[in-house]
Amino acid sequence: MSQKIDWAKFAEEQEKSVQKKLGEVNLSSNGKDSSDEAPDEFNPADASLLRKVIRNGLVESKTDIEVQRQNPNSPLYSVKTFEALNLNPNLLKGVYDLGFNAPSKIQETALPTLLANPPQNLIAQSQSGTGKTAAFVLAMLSRVDTTKNYPQVLCLSPTYELAIQTGEVAARMAKFCPEIEMKYAVRGEEVSRGAQLTEHIIIGTPGKVLDWALKFRVFDLKKLTVFVLDEADVMIATQGHQDQCIRIHKNLSPNCQMMFFSATYDQQIMDFAEIIVPDPITIRLRREEESLDNIQQYYVKCSGPQEKYTAVTNIYGTVGVGQAIIFCHTKRTASWLAEKMSKDGHAVAILTGDLTVEQRINVLDRFRDGKEKVLITTNVLSRGIDVEQVTIVVNFDLPVDREGKADCETYLHRIGRTGRFGKQGIAINLVDSQEAMNICRYIERHFNRKIHYLNADDSDEIEKIGA
Repeated sequence: MSQKIDWAKFAEEQEKSVQKKLGEVNLSSNGKDSSDEAPDEFNPADASLLRKVIRNGLVESKTDIEVQRQNPNSPLYSVKTFEALNLNPNLLKGVYDLGFNAPSKIQETALPTLLANPPQNLIAQSQSGTGKTAAFVLAMLSRVDTTKNYPQVLCLSPTYELAIQTGEVAARMAKFCPEIEMKYAVRGEEVSRGAQLTEHIIIGTPGKVLDWALKFRVFDLKKLTVFVLDEADVMIATQGHQDQCIRIHKNLSPNCQMMFFSATYDQQIMDFAEIIVPDPITIRLRREEESLDNIQQYYVKCSGPQEKYTAVTNIYGTVGVGQAIIFCHTKRTASWLAEKMSKDGHAVAILTGDLTVEQRINVLDRFRDGKEKVLITTNVLSRGIDVEQVTIVVNFDLPVDREGKADCETYLHRIGRTGRFGKQGIAINLVDSQEAMNICRYIERHFNRKIHYLNADDSDEIEKIGA
């Protein structure tokens, strides 16, 4: 039996370790062109990690849960309290210690399914911050039989950093259960040939898990009773991971309980889920729809970067805004704009793909705390990060795809950063060519929402939009 672990201390040390490593690693390059002129692209793994790390509390969802059963005989329950789940008392203590007082909407339905006997297979789709990580971690810990000294639960994450995040939740939740042992199967962790793992839970990435299970044979996939595949949408977006997951899955026992989690649920994810999860109960919590209803949209005609800059400062100086996000197409434009605004006395932060995840977290934390009023960024922040005080979004460059055509989805994600939580928001589009005007008109037709002309030199007109 391996040495018992002080889970609270372990979580603290692990967090320090991963923050140090995050500071050393630039996660965004992926071997692609990282020049300042190249478009700064959205990275799903980085974005998912950012959402997990900076999320304060749970997202309050007003949307309804959708439940689908392939087997109509599968019972369905929901709970309103954690006590109703008949958990191990020390696990319940850990749940409360994490700050969960009552189950979130997805936990109400997912937990009774995950903890049912006989075990039920589950596919769950919901946005970040809805409590799904805590749900499957609680199920993982509840399924462990501590009298058996071999791995019984495997949780796969797409990246080292996301695996560590899940491990930290597990460590904190198991704080009062020192008998439950866990091991990371991630880069930097090594095992000896011929050794046999005695930990109950393995949390790792697909490549390392494959090596340990099939190459070094330090644990037996057939003995697993629970298999969790987290961040399935990110897994698919990471080259090679989908095939590795399927190879692992093929070596599991038919009686192994399957839990499959994803923030999105398009056809590609559904096809992947069908391979991994037989006869599932599927729970979907629809994302709060990003809407243009609360957002006033404008365009400003400019002859070039300097006129764009003048328009930004005129609008920002005239409209009584809380905070603003300005989107640029390239890192060079973002850096130029940030330097210029700083010199003119504006409290500005900049967020681009050049920054490590740790640096991005620091920038976002400062912005959320109101230390900077303007955040200049590229597409690395077009999705998923909510800052309640943002009342104005500026498209310094309109979003385009790789062919240079209007990218309507990114436009929606970008201006959806304002007008959140039922408040009024303002979106300003800076147009510096006929091509940009054509893109603006295309977006207008696509959403069937008028984008009004704004004269940025007329302070009276600008004042009206902020009224």
